Amino acid sequence: MGGVGRVLDGVYRHALRPQLFRLGSGDAEVAHERTLSMINWMGRTGPVRRMTERNFGARGSTVRVAGIDFPGRVGLAAGVDKNGVGIRAWGALGFGHVEFGTVTAHPQPGQDRPRLFRLPTSRALINRMGFNNRGARALGFRLDEAGVRRGNNAAGVVIGVSIGKSRIAPLADAVADYLASLHQVAPYADYIAINVSSPNTPGLRSLQDKGFLTDLVRAMVTEARVLDQAHPVPIMVKLAPDLTRAALDEAVEVCLDGGVSGLIATNTTIERRGIATVDEPLAQQAGGLSGAPLTRRSRAMVAHLRGLVDLPIIGVGGVMKVDHAEAMLDAGADLVQLYSGFIYGGPGLVTATNQRITTRDGN
Repeated sequence: MGGVGRVLDGVYRHALRPQLFRLGSGDAEVAHERTLSMINWMGRTGPVRRMTERNFGARGSTVRVAGIDFPGRVGLAAGVDKNGVGIRAWGALGFGHVEFGTVTAHPQPGQDRPRLFRLPTSRALINRMGFNNRGARALGFRLDEAGVRRGNNAAGVVIGVSIGKSRIAPLADAVADYLASLHQVAPYADYIAINVSSPNTPGLRSLQDKGFLTDLVRAMVTEARVLDQAHPVPIMVKLAPDLTRAALDEAVEVCLDGGVSGLIATNTTIERRGIATVDEPLAQQAGGLSGAPLTRRSRAMVAHLRGLVDLPIIGVGGVMKVDHAEAMLDAGADLVQLYSGFIYGGPGLVTATNQRITTRDGN
């Protein structure tokens, strides 16, 4: 990051972020929406996008994971850009991949607002969004309009799509619901993430149970092969940090037997450990906790998974500093993703992490 980049990073940390946090003091989602609008504008405005890319866009060397060439190891986690608003912007900000979604087969508004809360002293977030999204079909249309096709790198980043269960779909129809979303986004996604681990959709986490997960994984992997026999889209599974060790090991066995291409660890947690005293009133809000309180827990889960499998692992959860990203890779992750770290650290964190990883990889 050059001199201009350091200035822009300082502007984010000391001016823009405080302004956004004040804007969303009553409803953090207001600030999130405003940020996405700015990112969308940046992506559509050529000179601004090019200036951003010059200062933040260096991503190191390409790494091959799950048969996909990623232009860097740092990605944007699902939940930041559910509907693909910033398709043309994320690469300029230094991300090597972006996971859009979580999307569902049916558009849905999600939970009542407010549903996103900042715990600044703890450097954490709590959300109970409830898979608010415009639907898998709408995301497919947006990607299509942007000229994105699987593998064509039209957006300058690898594109993952996280799929969840529609709230109106009963658990008995969950497999069909996931398959409906798969059909809508498979032509555009470089990989698909099965989200069975969000705490904000009633009954969703029960899909991590052996019986449900077996049926879902087998159906998704089989259908991916039907849709493209020569090069089926890789299917990954995102797991919760709240699984018992026995349940986690069982879920991994199901994933291996079902032929998934990778694991994503972890989603948000319903635990409230690691919250600063000043943030404890907000910690009582229902929803999934992300950010710094999840740092050690997600890293430990990645290390445990690496001891079980040779599959690619995407490490996510509590990556708030460059050292956290490096530690996640040391634990066995092939790629890392940011969510809360990006909210608190801005694009400067992405750039600094890319620089450290590039040095680590010997490039």
